[in-house]
Amino acid sequence: MTPGHASYRSNTRYFFIALSGSMTEGVVLGFDFGTRRIGVAIGNSLTRDARPLTTIDAANSQARWKSLTALIDEWQPTQLAVGIPRHPDDTAHAMTERCERFARQLEGRYRLPVARIDERYSSAVVEAEADVDAAAAAVILQQWLDDGSNDA
Repeated sequence: MTPGHASYRSNTRYFFIALSGSMTEGVVLGFDFGTRRIGVAIGNSLTRDARPLTTIDAANSQARWKSLTALIDEWQPTQLAVGIPRHPDDTAHAMTERCERFARQLEGRYRLPVARIDERYSSAVVEAEADVDAAAAAVILQQWLDDGSNDA
């Protein structure tokens, strides 16, 4: 664990399709972006566990970025991950470009690497969860953490 980085334990595990990407050791924040809400999950690249953290109200841009900055400051992640929606046939979804833009904004504002994760089926996996947005973010992040190509 890198000094100054938070750690946690989680008993939550999800089943999903693994995807590729590179990983930096330490705390990772994952995001399920929406125009009204952003689900946030926290994970750790060493323990390879992710869990739902919170949901941010995304309607007001200024408040959204203030909340995101507070989370980045609190958890000091070494990496961020954003779910990118696509249709089952791999064509762009109505939200695909918005999620890509959000990922680019995170990179620009926080100067952290941002992995883009295929989130095709994340919401279907968590339909019964109390906080669907944060749970979907955890599924997205767990996909990435469990991907075998992320081995350090």
